[in-house]
Amino acid sequence: MDTKWKSRLTAIGWLLLFTFGISGVFTLLSDLGRFTQSYYETSRFHYQVDEYVSDLSKYELDPLTKEEAKSALTVNEDEVFDYRVDHGDPNVAQEQSKQKKEAIRKKILANKVRRVDEYFQRREQDRSQFVNRKSSFLYYLKDNQTGEIYTDMNMEKGQSLKEFLSNHDMSFVQRYPSSNTGFLTKERPDYPGIIAQLPMSESTYSGMIAVPDPLPANSVINRRYSDFHQQQIFYWIFSLAGILALAASLFMLKRIPVFQFVEIRRWQPYYNRMPVDVCLGALLFIGGIAYTSMSVGFTYFYYNLLQIMEDLVISAGLTAFTIIQVKFLYERLKNRDDLQREWEYSLLNRLLSGIRDAFMSSGTGMRMVMFLGVILATGFGIPVVMWEPAAIIIYVPLFIVITLPVLLIIFKRVGYFNRIVHNTTRLALGNAEPDLPVKGKSPLAELAGNVNTLKHGVESSQAEQAKSERFKTELITNVSHDLRTPLTSIITYTELLKTPELANEDRAAYIEIIDRKSKRLKVLIEDLFEASKMASGSIELVKEKVDINQLLQQALAENNEMIDESSLQFRVSKPESPVYCIVDGQKLWRVFDNLIGNILKYSLEHTRVFVSVKTERDRAVMTFKNITKYELSENIDELFERFKRGDTSRHTDGSGLGLAIAKSIVDLHGGMLDIEVDGDLFKVTVTLPALQ
Repeated sequence: MDTKWKSRLTAIGWLLLFTFGISGVFTLLSDLGRFTQSYYETSRFHYQVDEYVSDLSKYELDPLTKEEAKSALTVNEDEVFDYRVDHGDPNVAQEQSKQKKEAIRKKILANKVRRVDEYFQRREQDRSQFVNRKSSFLYYLKDNQTGEIYTDMNMEKGQSLKEFLSNHDMSFVQRYPSSNTGFLTKERPDYPGIIAQLPMSESTYSGMIAVPDPLPANSVINRRYSDFHQQQIFYWIFSLAGILALAASLFMLKRIPVFQFVEIRRWQPYYNRMPVDVCLGALLFIGGIAYTSMSVGFTYFYYNLLQIMEDLVISAGLTAFTIIQVKFLYERLKNRDDLQREWEYSLLNRLLSGIRDAFMSSGTGMRMVMFLGVILATGFGIPVVMWEPAAIIIYVPLFIVITLPVLLIIFKRVGYFNRIVHNTTRLALGNAEPDLPVKGKSPLAELAGNVNTLKHGVESSQAEQAKSERFKTELITNVSHDLRTPLTSIITYTELLKTPELANEDRAAYIEIIDRKSKRLKVLIEDLFEASKMASGSIELVKEKVDINQLLQQALAENNEMIDESSLQFRVSKPESPVYCIVDGQKLWRVFDNLIGNILKYSLEHTRVFVSVKTERDRAVMTFKNITKYELSENIDELFERFKRGDTSRHTDGSGLGLAIAKSIVDLHGGMLDIEVDGDLFKVTVTLPALQ
C-alpha cells in the first residue's frame, strides 16, 4: 500500500514539474517581446506620455477659462425645439410667442452654464494628477503659428535647447515633428460637448517632450520603471527554471510509468460513447484553458508566491486532464479503419446530414428558412415595440400581412401532415382507408400520392396472394388427382395379377393396362419436373441458328400418324425462304409438339386447323388456330396455369402442363406466347426474335 501511494505521489510530483516546465516555456514565448525591450519602449510608458500630453494641452497650451467658455455659449432654434419635444409640449407644432421662446432659451443657457461650472470644478480637482505627472517630464514646444515658446525647463538666458540637452541627461526624448507622431496638436479629449464645440485655434507645435535622468524619487514613472525591472528579472528566472524543469520531466518520463495510474481500459468504453468531435472540442477547450493559465498567469503574480502555487496546482490539474484526453483520443483513433465510422456518428456530420436532408428538396428547405425567418422577425419585433411603442404602427400591418398568412400556411401543412400520419397508421393496422387528397405539388402532396400508390400496390399484392393461394390449392388437388388415378389403376391391376386362377387373356389385358398407366404416370412426373425447372429458371438453353420452317415441319411429321387418324384437316402456310432464329431447337420443338398435341386432343372433330409462319420486321410469328370441342373460360390467363386443362372433367390424357411449359420456354428465348379466344376459336401466337 505504501509503495502504491509513493508511486502516485511521484507521478503527481512529475506532473507538477512538467506543468511548471511547460508554463516556463509558454511564458518565455508569450512575453518575449515585452521583456526584451526597455521600459521606455513599452506601450504602458507611451500611454503615460499620451496622458501627459493631453493634460499639458488642457492646462498649459490651451488654458480655456471659465469666463471665456460661458461667454461663448449660445442657444439655437433646434435646441429650443428639442427642449419642447423632450418636455412634452402638446403644441410643439405651433408657433410660440417670443417671450416663451426667450424663457426656454434662458433655461437651456442656465443648464449649459451649470455644466460648464461642473466641468471646471472637476478639472481643478484633476489638476493634482497633472502636477504629479509633470514632475516626471520636461517639455519645450513652439507654436508654429505665433512663434510663442512653451517650456518648463530651467534654461539660462540665451541658452539654446541643444545646449541644455548637452548639459542634462535624458532617459527618453520624444521630438516633434517626427515620422511617427508628426506635429503636436491641441486636444480637448474630456471637454463636455458644449465646450468641445467652441472655436479653437488650429495651432501645431514643434519641439520635444523628455524624461530627465535621474527622476525624482516620488515619480510615477520611477515607480513603474522599478516594477517593470523586477518583472523582467522574474521573467528570465521563471523562464529558465521552467526550461530546466521541462527537460528534467521529460528525462524522468522514461523511468516513471505515469499512465499506469489511469485505468484506460476501464474508462475507454464510456469515453468512446461520446461523439468524436465533442471529445476533440473538449480537448481543445481544456487544453486552451490550461495554455492560458500557464502562459498568462505566472508573470502577473511574481510578487505573490502563494498565488503562483495555487495557479500551478490548477494548471497541473488542467494539464493532467488534457493528457488523459489525448491518451483516450489516441487509443480511439489509432485504427484508421474506424475513422469513417467515427465521422458518421459525429455531431458535425449529423448536423450536415440534417441540413442536406432538409434541402434535399430545395423548395422545402427554402420555405422552412423563410417561415423560420418570419417567426424570428415577429419575435424580435415584440421587444422593439415594447421599447419604442411608436413602432407598433409598422409592426401590426406587417404582422397581419406576413405573419398571419405564414402561420395559416404552417397550420395547414401540419394538419395535412397529421392526416397522412393518421392514414398510414390506420393502414398499418390493416384498416381500409380512403385515398389521401393530393393537393398541389408540395413534398407533402407527393408523399400523399406515394402513400396512395403503396396502398393500391398492397391491395393488388394481397389480391395476387389470395389468387396464388387459391391456385396452389387447385394445383395440389389437380396433381393429386392426376397422379392418383393412374397409380390407383396400377395398384388395382397388380393385385388382380396375384390371383392364381387368373386366365391368360385377362392377365395379358391387365399387364397392358398397367403398362399404359405406368407410361401415363411417367409422362405426368416428367412434365411436372420440367414445369418446375422452367418456373425456377434453372434450365439451360443451347442456342443455335435454326430454321423455324424446318423445325415446325419436323414437329408436324412426328405427329403425322395421329394427324392422319384424326378427322382434322391441317392447313399449313409458310414462306418459301427459311426463317432463321437463334434458339434451342430441342426446347422449341417441344413447344410446337405441345401445341400440336393440344390441338389434336381438344379440337372439335371434322374442323380445320390453321398453322402459319411469317416474318414481321425482325420477328418470326407462328400462329396455331383451331375450333375447340370444350367451352373455354373467358379468363385466358387460367390456361397458362399448371395442371389447367381444357377438359375440366379431366377425362383426357393431358397433364395440363403443356401451355405452361410452352410459355416458359418461349419466355426464356425472349419471345411471347399469346392466346386469343373468340367463341370456340382458339388461337395461339408465338413470336420470337428473327435474324435479318
